[in-house]
Amino acid sequence: MKHKDGKPGSQPDRRSRVVLITIMFAVLCGFSFYLGGIFCSERNRIEVKDVTKAVSSPKESVVAPLQIKSTALPECSSDYQDYTPCTDPRRWKKYGVQRLTFMERHCPPAFERKECLVPPPDGYKPPIRWPKSRDECWYRNVPYDWINKQKSNQNWLRKEGEKFRFPGGGTMFPRGVSAYVDLMEDLIPEMKDGTIRTAIDTGCGVASWGGDLLDRGILTLSLAPRDNHEAQVQFALERGIPAILGIIATQRLPFPSSSFDMAHCSRCLIPWTEYGGIYLLEIHRILRPGGFWVLSGPPVNYENRWRGWNTTIEEQKSDYEKLQELLTSMCFKLYNKKDDIAVWRKASDNSCYSKLAKPEAYPPKCDDSLEPDSAWYTPLRTCVLVPSPKLKTSVLESIPKWPERLHVVPERISDVPGGSASTFKHDDSKWKVRAKHYKKLLSAIGTDKIRNVMDMNTVYGGFAASVIDDPLWVMNVVSSYAVNTLPVVYDRGLIGTYHDWCEAFSTYPRTYDFLHLDGLFTAESNRCDMKYVLLEMDRILRPSGYAIIRESSYFVDAIATIAKGMRWGCRKEDTEYGVEKEKILICQKKLWYSSNQSSRR
Repeated sequence: MKHKDGKPGSQPDRRSRVVLITIMFAVLCGFSFYLGGIFCSERNRIEVKDVTKAVSSPKESVVAPLQIKSTALPECSSDYQDYTPCTDPRRWKKYGVQRLTFMERHCPPAFERKECLVPPPDGYKPPIRWPKSRDECWYRNVPYDWINKQKSNQNWLRKEGEKFRFPGGGTMFPRGVSAYVDLMEDLIPEMKDGTIRTAIDTGCGVASWGGDLLDRGILTLSLAPRDNHEAQVQFALERGIPAILGIIATQRLPFPSSSFDMAHCSRCLIPWTEYGGIYLLEIHRILRPGGFWVLSGPPVNYENRWRGWNTTIEEQKSDYEKLQELLTSMCFKLYNKKDDIAVWRKASDNSCYSKLAKPEAYPPKCDDSLEPDSAWYTPLRTCVLVPSPKLKTSVLESIPKWPERLHVVPERISDVPGGSASTFKHDDSKWKVRAKHYKKLLSAIGTDKIRNVMDMNTVYGGFAASVIDDPLWVMNVVSSYAVNTLPVVYDRGLIGTYHDWCEAFSTYPRTYDFLHLDGLFTAESNRCDMKYVLLEMDRILRPSGYAIIRESSYFVDAIATIAKGMRWGCRKEDTEYGVEKEKILICQKKLWYSSNQSSRR
């Protein structure tokens, strides 16, 4: 057979051999290049510490990493230095004043979201470190004189030169908060032996009560609303004491039922007996069976105090009797009382609640359709939520004492889909390994550089449990769209809240030293815009604060790009097991000042 050019038919065989040799040569060269690349990448992974190179050179994966264009985000104007998007006084006039509805969460619509970086106040300094911060903070970090002037006679705080000092006073603490808590411990011996571990302080002031309890092994979440002047929650967090913005008005507080071992109100001015007792019914819901409710101030001790309350003794006597009647109808019993402090205890079993089945009972029993743990934009109801009779070891007398309860499998894990003793133990051991790895990557963990910590999407509170011996506290956040594991967190003796990260968190700017998240963007990317979540992280993170972002390799580089536009410095690291599908970003927020301000550092 001849080709059209007249050459013999054997020619194609020689040509094919040449092609084959060429292909083999190319494959060998490529393989050599690949081996060299592995060697070089391994060497660089160990030796090269340049953050930019570590972040911008992703390894190949089956799914190409998400790539976005780097953009420097602008600064917000200086009048946004204390911006709280969902509790913004600028928007209060849009909402009603009845039952203080305007002070509840009202987040701005998407088209009103701020796409800018919240600046620190002029003259901002790195916060004073714990434990010294409990007693003092920099005035320029929380530059609000109103509360100092209004409460100067009660020693809430005192301005001295460049600092605010916190002498431990309060409306009901004439001899200081420690003497007040000493008296409370005499009335409630369970505060001394580890029985009581979690507490909530409604109308917390500057959180001196919660700050004193930290040394006594009781972890208190202080609660107060945003207002135009006092900035109570901001003071608390600047001191290094757990606190969150919130108010009992028309919506449930963002906590599950049977969360706290103790609740406290010191002249917090909440009208407990009004509106069908709806506010006290919410305290009943979040208080653990067998838990304590402590009230100091009106109408307690009205016989001796009524003259200072701008009222009559008859009015105060009537108020006290109404309160006692309401508490009795909710299955509270007066536990102890002395001077200005009264203590009631919630029933430990359900025998008392049988009376609620009577038609004339008021408040009535809640119907079974009302989910006890539903607490994200859930309206308050004037009915008594009866604790589940199947929970036997979650009552205060039966739950293990602190610190044993931290690692004991909680009874309520059986309510979590897929939850079991084995999954809990596995999670516990997993986070011990992870926390050890984190401390190798970020030496600041466990030092006085980190005090206020948030785990942005916890499951069982495993990270918080793994760092329990460090000088910090952790706000454990469970997504309002995720499986409800927050009761387990509270049963362990930890604190936390529900939240939707498509919205702003209920805190002031610059209130956390360290943010941790594990797969948050993977879980929520179908609902939440990554840029706005990162901007919210920047708002609540203190300058020079840290973030550990544990994410799939698909998102890591895009996150690092946005973080760079927020003036964060990030580096990419391997996980503790070095898997390619997941990476860790170690980030630090830079300290900067608004271009409209005079101070520089």
